[in-house]
Amino acid sequence: MLPFVKLFICALFISVTVTIVFYRAHITARIYVAMSQSGLYRHSTDQPVACPPRTGNVSGDVRGKPSGYFGVRRMVEGRSENRTRKEIMCALKKQVPLSVMKLGDGPFSGDEWERSFPSKSLEETLGPLRSCAVVTSAGALLNSGLGPEIDSHDAVIRFNSATTTGYSQDVGNKTTIRLVNSKWNKFFRSPDYKTGTLIVWDPAPYSKNLTQWYKKPDFKFFKLYQQYRKLFPEQPFYILGPAFHWNLWDVIQDNSVPNIVPNPPSTGMQGIAVMMNLCEKVSVYEFLPSHRRTSLCHYYEKHHSWSCTVGSYHPMKFEKLLIGRINQGSDEDIAALGKVTLNGLSQEKCPEKCP
Repeated sequence: MLPFVKLFICALFISVTVTIVFYRAHITARIYVAMSQSGLYRHSTDQPVACPPRTGNVSGDVRGKPSGYFGVRRMVEGRSENRTRKEIMCALKKQVPLSVMKLGDGPFSGDEWERSFPSKSLEETLGPLRSCAVVTSAGALLNSGLGPEIDSHDAVIRFNSATTTGYSQDVGNKTTIRLVNSKWNKFFRSPDYKTGTLIVWDPAPYSKNLTQWYKKPDFKFFKLYQQYRKLFPEQPFYILGPAFHWNLWDVIQDNSVPNIVPNPPSTGMQGIAVMMNLCEKVSVYEFLPSHRRTSLCHYYEKHHSWSCTVGSYHPMKFEKLLIGRINQGSDEDIAALGKVTLNGLSQEKCPEKCP
């Protein structure tokens, strides 16, 4: 009987040990998820940077539609969740410069387009900007009292039909830029439709190639754009180039080990990238949720869905993790205000030459 008792005790010991190990791993995973969802997970920023991370050619110049919904082939090389803030910032600076379409790009030439595209660049129109605010449309902004702080910035970007009317105490009044998606014609129902500089982006550009993008079947965006420009020729109206979306997607995937959804980044993430290109310092409100986190999608509507926070179409979970890693503000700012503080890309000194 003694050998069997020893065998039983040994098996019991192994079983208990394995259970403890898996339990600790489970708890650790839950803590990580909780911190990630609250935006409080950040990596150390003390390590030096030699070169920005490199990404492979995700699918060449044209993404097509043969593989996945947008044909995004997951070929990004050297994925890592452990890069420093400096490395991520330098990757954004190198790979995601602000790009808007202009006369002469691809098929956009001739008299009809000469009358449509603004004559000045976006940077010339706005001038130098020191402090900028990115104001999401999150329902958590209700009762935040952040309006005066938001309006204190040199420039403010808002999204789609997010109105300030009736909500100025929480979201402010100033609108310098309004970033809208391909359903932007719905935006003109808003009383704020003439406010600020407009940037339009297509949330589903299936190609980096402008000619192929323009020829996309059933896509009438460009005709609508020309019609609007005839109505309001003095209002600056820019279109983000399709490469901007996918270059940003590449950086997000390069800093995420799991395969992320092969759909373009969210409007909010693109707005952050735009302002990081234009401003010296950027404050982002309720992209990483505060203690006011709610299922209310937009502060100016009554629609409820948690997918608005965690994302279902866009890779928002990975976007939020990335922003949390480059945040220079405090965890307390995130929890209390839903506020992230970022350096503008112009403020980062990065290696000039890399292998």
